[in-house]
Amino acid sequence: MEILIKGAQLILSLSILVTLHELGHYLPARWFKTRVEKFYLFFDPWFSLVKKKIGDTEFGIGWIPFGGYVKISGMVDESMDKAQMAKPAEPWEFRSKPAWQRLIIMVGGVTVNLLLGMLIYIGILWVWGRDYLPNENAIYGVHVSKTLEAQGMRDGDRIISVNGKAPKSIGEAQAAIMLDDARDLVIDRNGEEVRITLPTGFSQMAVDSGEKALMWVRVPFFIDSIIPGGGASRSALREGDRMLSIEGVPTPFDRDFRKELIKRKDDYAVIGYERDGRQDLAVVHVSAKGEIKAYPMSYDSLVALGHAFNTVHEDFSFVRSIPAGISSGIETLGGYVSSLKFLFSKSGAEQIGGFGAIGGLFSPTWDWQVFWSMTAFLSIILAFMNILPIPALDGGHVVFLLYEMATGRPPHQRVLEVAQMIGMVLLLGLILFANGNDLFKAIFN
Repeated sequence: MEILIKGAQLILSLSILVTLHELGHYLPARWFKTRVEKFYLFFDPWFSLVKKKIGDTEFGIGWIPFGGYVKISGMVDESMDKAQMAKPAEPWEFRSKPAWQRLIIMVGGVTVNLLLGMLIYIGILWVWGRDYLPNENAIYGVHVSKTLEAQGMRDGDRIISVNGKAPKSIGEAQAAIMLDDARDLVIDRNGEEVRITLPTGFSQMAVDSGEKALMWVRVPFFIDSIIPGGGASRSALREGDRMLSIEGVPTPFDRDFRKELIKRKDDYAVIGYERDGRQDLAVVHVSAKGEIKAYPMSYDSLVALGHAFNTVHEDFSFVRSIPAGISSGIETLGGYVSSLKFLFSKSGAEQIGGFGAIGGLFSPTWDWQVFWSMTAFLSIILAFMNILPIPALDGGHVVFLLYEMATGRPPHQRVLEVAQMIGMVLLLGLILFANGNDLFKAIFN
C-alpha cells in the first residue's frame, strides 16, 4: 500500500508539472499565432489513452506515464517530422516567426516551472507555516556519521558555529558543510569548546562514503512498534517503553542503542528499559543481523509525548509569505546547483536516481504539505534541468536561437536534426542509467 500511495503522489505531481510546463510553451505559441498540432500528457507511441481535437490542436493522454510534449508546427522536436520540414515554411509555423518570438515560446515552459515552484512555496508558508528545531534546542547534541567521526566529532557534540556563523538548525549546518564547503567548526563537548577543521575535499569524501547524512539530532529512544517474530516480540519489551541500556552500557538514544546491539549478534542481551516511571530489565535475543525488530518513535510522536525538544513554528501572513516563498525557491535552486558538483565522480554518479528514487521522497501516507513541498522542489529542478544547453531540451533550442539572433542567420536544418537526435540519445541514456541505479539498489539493497 505504501508503494501505491507514493506512486500515486509521484504521478499526480509529475502530471501537474508537465501539464503546466507544456502550457508554458502552448500559450505563447498561440499568442504569436503559431499552430500547435498536439498537446499531450505522457507519451503516446502507436496509440493514446484519450484524445480530442479542439481547433488545430489534438489534446490527449499517452500510455507511457512520464513526461509530455507539445508538437509545434515547423519545429525540429522529438517527433523528428522531416516531411513537414522539407516543405516550404507556412506563415503559422514556428520557423516562420521572428527569433524573439521563438525564444519566448521556448523559455515559456522553464519560466512556468520556476514561477510555479515559488508560488507553491508561498502557498505552503501561508497555509501551514514553517516548523524547525533551532540548533540551540538540540540539547542532547547530534549523532555524527563515520566520516565526521573520523575528523574528530563525537556523538553528543553540539554545534556552536560553522565558519564563524551560528547555524539556525542542524540542517543549515550540514548544508553549509556539504554545499558551501564550510570547514571550520566550533562545537560544545560536555561544556568544553572544541575546534575542528575539516580537510579540503571533505564534502566529496562524505559523498564517496555513501552516507545519507552527516549528522542528525539525538532524541530519546522510545519503542514505536515491535515486529512479530523478532526478539523484542518474545521478550518483556512493549510499545512505548524507553530504552536505557544494554548489558549495563547506557544507550538512551537510537544510534547508541543500535551500535551497542550490533556487538551482540546472534546472542542474548540484557536490556534496561523504563515503563510508566519504573525501570526494569528484559532478556532479548539479538538476530544474526544485530536486530531485535523494535523500532523507535518518530519525532512527531515524541513531541506528542512531551519527550522531544521545543520546535519553533513560524506563521506567515499572505504578504510575508511572498518574499519568504521566493527566497525558498531561490535557496532550493542554489542548493541543487551546488550539489551537481558531486555528480562528476563515480560515487556521485551512483547516487543518481530515477522515478523510484523520486517516488521514495514522498510521504508513505497522503500528506498534502509534504506532497506540495515535493512538487515545488521538483518544479524548480525541472526548470533548471530543462534550461541546460543540451540538444532536445529547451535550453538546447535556446542556444541555437541565441546563435541565430547574434549572427543573423539560422543554423542549417541538418545541424538541428542531428543535434536533436544526439540530445534524445543522451536523455534516453540518462533515464535508463538513473532507473537502472534504482533497480540495482532495490535488488542488492
